[in-house]
Amino acid sequence: MKANFLENKVSKSINSISSPISQPCTNSAADRSCWGEYGLNTNYYTEVPDTGVTREYWLEITNMTFAPDGVERDVLLVNGSLPGPTLECDWGDTLIVHVTNSLANNGSTMHWHGVRQNGTNPMDGVPSITQCPSTPGDTYTYTWRSTQYGSSWYHSHFALQAWEGVFGGIVMHGPATSNYDEDKGVLFLNDWTHETSDALYEYALTQGPPTQDTGLINGTNVYDDAGSRFETTFISGTKYLMRVINGAMNNAFNFQIDNHTLTIIAADFVPVQPYTTDYLIINIGQRYDVIVEANQEADNYWIRAIPQISCAPNSNANNIKGIVRYGSSTGDPVTTGYAAPDNCGDMPSADLVPYLKRDVGVDSLNEDMEVTSGRDSVTDTRRWFIDGTAMEVAWTNPILQQIYESDTTYSNSSNVYQLPTANVWTYVIIETNDTGSHPIHLHGHDFSILASGNGTYASAAPTLNLNNPTRRDTATLPITGYLVLAFYTDNPGAWLMHCHIGWHVEMGFAIQWLERYDEIKPLVDYETLKNTCSAWDTHRSSNDVVEDNSGV
Repeated sequence: MKANFLENKVSKSINSISSPISQPCTNSAADRSCWGEYGLNTNYYTEVPDTGVTREYWLEITNMTFAPDGVERDVLLVNGSLPGPTLECDWGDTLIVHVTNSLANNGSTMHWHGVRQNGTNPMDGVPSITQCPSTPGDTYTYTWRSTQYGSSWYHSHFALQAWEGVFGGIVMHGPATSNYDEDKGVLFLNDWTHETSDALYEYALTQGPPTQDTGLINGTNVYDDAGSRFETTFISGTKYLMRVINGAMNNAFNFQIDNHTLTIIAADFVPVQPYTTDYLIINIGQRYDVIVEANQEADNYWIRAIPQISCAPNSNANNIKGIVRYGSSTGDPVTTGYAAPDNCGDMPSADLVPYLKRDVGVDSLNEDMEVTSGRDSVTDTRRWFIDGTAMEVAWTNPILQQIYESDTTYSNSSNVYQLPTANVWTYVIIETNDTGSHPIHLHGHDFSILASGNGTYASAAPTLNLNNPTRRDTATLPITGYLVLAFYTDNPGAWLMHCHIGWHVEMGFAIQWLERYDEIKPLVDYETLKNTCSAWDTHRSSNDVVEDNSGV
């Protein structure tokens, strides 16, 4: 019933023209590796199918009351559902997404997490960077092309709206590194509170992150005697593709299905050599495509999303569960989960081997960034700093507007790092003495993970892995440790890099890369940018809007 509701709540049209792609092979359950003339060996960084297909969606963000676990609270939803409707397309399609802000008094934007936005940086949906927020009553249209394939999500990048409910799935259909019979679609793992994130923000600013009350699987769970669990049905002998997404505010999860194994075939948008495991460690913003074979006795089995308490606490840690059912039984499972460590790291990089080989070249720029936390000397509230600076940028003056108007007087708190040279490798060393881990997400790129570990980078002196290292767009900076990343400057734009813990990015844990500055201005639709900012400025002035966060 819920799936039908989601499908009915999104309007979409597909305008097809004759595709230039011939079909020497067909993607099917017998062979998921091919995709017409393309396939797993296609270098998707430089080559994309020209499908000639445009898919158009209409999304509306509204204020509602909702009880995803039986406890009612104020929420912000997309098309009235949690999660919002899934946007689906094929590799190479163009998407046009109209996002209407029907909120009572808040601005908004929409970001397409992990989508590289090749040549479409203004469509990245980040306030203060690529646009001003849309105002209540306005519609902002995003147009971009699916140059990748796999699973991800869209979410608001305005204040804490993503964790009030403004999110949904993205599925870009394409080849896969192992065969499966049925695609089960996205499976969201979220932590959840019974107060709004906005109501808890003052506590987070003064005391630190509050403990999350519970969690949801695909937007539902039980709490005390209320609510209902997510359920899905298996048919014996069938192989299912599940697209697991961590959309949480503060919790990393151990994901598992009792008595079943998970075969990982993609990490974020990067296809990997198939790897079988009993469980996934999945941090905020990460995605895994996994294949689950229905090879157990006909019974009921728990799906578990176990918060990793060594990263962050959760008050309902043992009861964030769903159910796999073989057949029509309605009882609760009596199965036992896999023993697994409480782990604040990622799945081992050695097990996530990209199918499409990409070695890392010699670095052109090497940045070493220190992450620290402290208190603002004026407000006495918590802030996160990169090399001593907490990001603070203005909703009214996005960096793309400054670039178009040739204004290079960026404030120190804009945390701007310049990457002027095309098609070179940039190495980034991120280090912290903090006793928590941090999921680091880069916009506009995936990155190669060259090294990661505990202690300082200098004391560890790791050997960097340049031979087809793990690639993804979100990776964990370990507790009191370091993370070494590398990305290739093949995508002009202003790109945010930040911690994906909601509280932390709000408190300044972010920088922005200005990549190939001289090539950014031609990408900007200045009329749309200027009109959106003018409308926002009017709304801000008329409603005494106060910006008390990082701006992103």
